[in-house]
Amino acid sequence: MRENPLVLHVLGARPNFVKAAPVVRALDEIGVRQGIIHTGQHYDALMSDVFFADLGLPEPVANLGVGSGSHAKQTAALLVGLEDVVLEHRPSLVVVYGDVNSTLAAILVCAKLHIPTAHVEAGLRSFDREMPEEVNRVVTDALSDILFATSPEALSYLAREGADPERVHLVGNPMIDSLFSALPKLDPAPVQERLGVSGRYAVATLHRPANVDDPESARELVEAVLAVAERVPVVVPLHPRGRQRLADAGLMDRENLKIIDPLGYVDFLSLVRGAALVVTDSGGVQEETTMLGVPCLTVRPNTERPITVTHGTNRLVTPAGLPAAAEKALADGSATPSGELPPLWDGAAGPRIARVIAAWLRGDNLSPAAQGRNRQS
Repeated sequence: MRENPLVLHVLGARPNFVKAAPVVRALDEIGVRQGIIHTGQHYDALMSDVFFADLGLPEPVANLGVGSGSHAKQTAALLVGLEDVVLEHRPSLVVVYGDVNSTLAAILVCAKLHIPTAHVEAGLRSFDREMPEEVNRVVTDALSDILFATSPEALSYLAREGADPERVHLVGNPMIDSLFSALPKLDPAPVQERLGVSGRYAVATLHRPANVDDPESARELVEAVLAVAERVPVVVPLHPRGRQRLADAGLMDRENLKIIDPLGYVDFLSLVRGAALVVTDSGGVQEETTMLGVPCLTVRPNTERPITVTHGTNRLVTPAGLPAAAEKALADGSATPSGELPPLWDGAAGPRIARVIAAWLRGDNLSPAAQGRNRQS
């Protein structure tokens, strides 16, 4: 292993920033040299730049600015851009997060260049290969040298796929670290006042391809959201992805429905903290509502985060079942997680990850194969 090793973090979308911030902070505290590659997969300033400020992330060493496009075009641009940056910096380890195209591209680039990698949020599975994210998860875990799992079921999924147990570490959820850090700043009142929202309200986030790419699916989803808006005001911070499709399907400002631009991290969680209900198809929001005790209805047939259903406030619904489920959730009132919170979701995942990475960089307790790759870096 070279002296003064370098760790690079590849971040492409909102959830990546939230998960990476505690890891970057913990590595900085123990003196590990590091840098961030911002791929620009989320190119809207409200979906990326503001998160650097809200989460205290340092300026990236590179910003690829790949923007949007089809999966093939976006991944191709990421492969080319990431290869150039990785070859320039020659890191000892590249850390990737979640399941976006930036994650997949970084893993492929590093595998071909024989640069070791670590995956934060390894082992999550929806078992739905029609989800692009599921393909990204499976490939990323197969090629990563270090696998950081956020929940116990992820360990069993990785074992079933033949992952070497020495590569796998149950560390908890760094997204929850970020939420814990932000809690003192999560005041719903200023955001509600700015948006003109008062009393009980719901928040909806909608962007999954299965929900917004097909016109008929988008129409069914919009009709369901409009039905919820007949029961309670709904605020929709609208993701750039699918914006036009949802607008074409009839999602627009009307009585009890407010369409707004994406919010920064603190503002969004403040809005969610004050909500009576959240409707989403996002993965991370399922986790955040679990910790905040806000009822969450996830408009998907499956989730790669089943622990938010068994230990949290989350429930899977179809578009057709959404209005009735929303009415029940609103009648039940504020939710509290059932039983204990998920194990190791305690705000200390970042330091756990940092300790494993630091030991790996030193070559401690590695298998012979891993030691060989570490010495080559």
